[in-house]
Amino acid sequence: MGLAAGFLGLQSGQAVAQAQTLNAAPRQPFPGAGSTFLANVSWQPMDAPMAFGPQQDQSMPGYRQAKPPKPQPGTPNSYTAPAQSSASNGSDEAFPPFAIVPRSEIASNLGSTYIPLDSWIYPALMRLYSLGYLDRAFVDMRPWTRLSVLRMLFAEQEKIHSDRNDEQALEIYNAVMAELESDTHTTGYWTTNATLESLYERAMPIGGTPLHDSYHLGQTIINDYGRPYEQGFNNYSGFSARATSGPFALYVRGEYQHVPSAAGYSPALAATLAAVDGVPDVPQATIPAGPIPTLNYFRLIEANLSATILNHDISIGKSDVWDGPATGGAFDWSNNAENIYSFRINRIEPLHIPLLSYVMGPVRYEFLVGSLKGHTYPNDPWVHMERFTFNPSANFEYGFSRTVIWGGEGHAPITLGTFWNSFTSFQNVSVATKLSRNDPGARFSTFDFTLRLPYASKLLTLYTDSESHDDVTPVSAPRRAGIRAGLYLARFPGAPKFDLRGEGVYTDVSVSNSNNGSFMYYETVQRQGYTNQGNIFGDWIGREAKGGQAWLTYHLSAQEMLQLSYRNAKAAKDFIPGNTFATGAPRVGGGTTQNDFTFTVVKRLKPDLELNAWLQYERWKAPVYKTGGQNDVTTNIQITWYPKMTRSLRKW
Repeated sequence: MGLAAGFLGLQSGQAVAQAQTLNAAPRQPFPGAGSTFLANVSWQPMDAPMAFGPQQDQSMPGYRQAKPPKPQPGTPNSYTAPAQSSASNGSDEAFPPFAIVPRSEIASNLGSTYIPLDSWIYPALMRLYSLGYLDRAFVDMRPWTRLSVLRMLFAEQEKIHSDRNDEQALEIYNAVMAELESDTHTTGYWTTNATLESLYERAMPIGGTPLHDSYHLGQTIINDYGRPYEQGFNNYSGFSARATSGPFALYVRGEYQHVPSAAGYSPALAATLAAVDGVPDVPQATIPAGPIPTLNYFRLIEANLSATILNHDISIGKSDVWDGPATGGAFDWSNNAENIYSFRINRIEPLHIPLLSYVMGPVRYEFLVGSLKGHTYPNDPWVHMERFTFNPSANFEYGFSRTVIWGGEGHAPITLGTFWNSFTSFQNVSVATKLSRNDPGARFSTFDFTLRLPYASKLLTLYTDSESHDDVTPVSAPRRAGIRAGLYLARFPGAPKFDLRGEGVYTDVSVSNSNNGSFMYYETVQRQGYTNQGNIFGDWIGREAKGGQAWLTYHLSAQEMLQLSYRNAKAAKDFIPGNTFATGAPRVGGGTTQNDFTFTVVKRLKPDLELNAWLQYERWKAPVYKTGGQNDVTTNIQITWYPKMTRSLRKW
């Protein structure tokens, strides 16, 4: 049996969906589809026009689409899809019809939770984008809500249909649609649903001494929500759940964490690094001074309540942020540190501004403000971030952001006045102003772009992320900007299941005030800078370093893969000193070096049971910490169950 489900469209004031079951010859499901949903679709031509194609109007903000047919008389909440037609190639197969569902109300009024950044959906959709699809995706503004992903996919159905021989694209499309199947049944009624999304168990033993000091010596495990880890057996047991009620949405993800005790940094090393930062030698989250006790506690990874109003997701709580086009890191914001509690406004659908958007393209924007934890100099500063991203063509997008850390106990109070001062100040200020309550804060700006290369738009994607300190934008001061640049080959010619990605990154910029780690992610007043709970919430590369990453991936299916990856990082010698603090020890040069090799397996043991396992070997040198080369081996095994247990609580 083939099953085609409802797709979202536009119709005055009501949203409807009718999934239609078709009698058709049995077909082999595409690998990774994850359920029967759309797994058996035969992508053949159809006589009736597609719902989202060249026929366009101004009805959808930012992007234009065809007007849907009117509902049948007497059935105001349903629409009968066009009758199926015979295949034009002479096959007796028929292309399944589509149920067209109005989406204006969904885009403006219905709540939807964000998809977590560590979901398999993001690498799948980023690959689909680099294969030449997903034209309306803003790849430097993640996470995406579940309904926004559906709208991206629905806008691509005609293109994927016309390129039906592109099995990799079709496989991704079907798998993501299967994952979001429950969201396609949204109706015009106000409904209240609660879903247990996942339960997971993660075991991570580490042999050898790992690094977990992103502000100085480096990290062994990156982009992992700032989870603590030490040598020995680490364990994380968690769950995630979501609920929606009309325009409101709630998402909760929490886990119990066990981390063994560790020796930590010696008092001499802690004092040395505190002197580098210019921070009094007191216990501080940015320096893991020992001894470190065993940790056993429950922690919320995400917990946010949101309301969707006129295509804006307005939320409060802890939620993921990744602002940048790269995979390895993001200068503006990433999940390298624990999420902060914040108030956030996110334009989740592209906005088309008359005249301006014809030149600059549709725009999405975002605003975030919240408190940073783990700071002692000054204590409890706040941060706000603003971002604008434009999409002038299907193959090119670019974005700007500005992040400001301001205030803190003993420096400047957190008030509307100090916030407004930091929000509106774009000029350099005197030292006296910096040390007063009128300090506009530590200001960082980013610029990024993504380009699907001409004549290779279905193979190669070039992207660059950059950040500068105390400049309006890195474009105006490229010599003062840190840069992460990458190139992604979405598939090998003749071997379409392989892809290759490489990224290079540096923050060791060639200006005098970059020395001693006192420029990128650091500031004269905010000396613990771009960190939350001790970890950098931007790019893991850190304050004055350079490095790179590479990934070679074989895709078993849209949800499954085998991957080899390599990571290198090297901090500057003028930033990290040598081991001069050790009495009687020979003087050894400064700086740090890391080399990581990782093998990853992601496999669906059952449609709702995922194995995510990786083995990492690391060799590092940090003479200020330990003399000679050091080795550590990390084994990670995570089993995740996706029960998708949904309960409809109310409907009217």
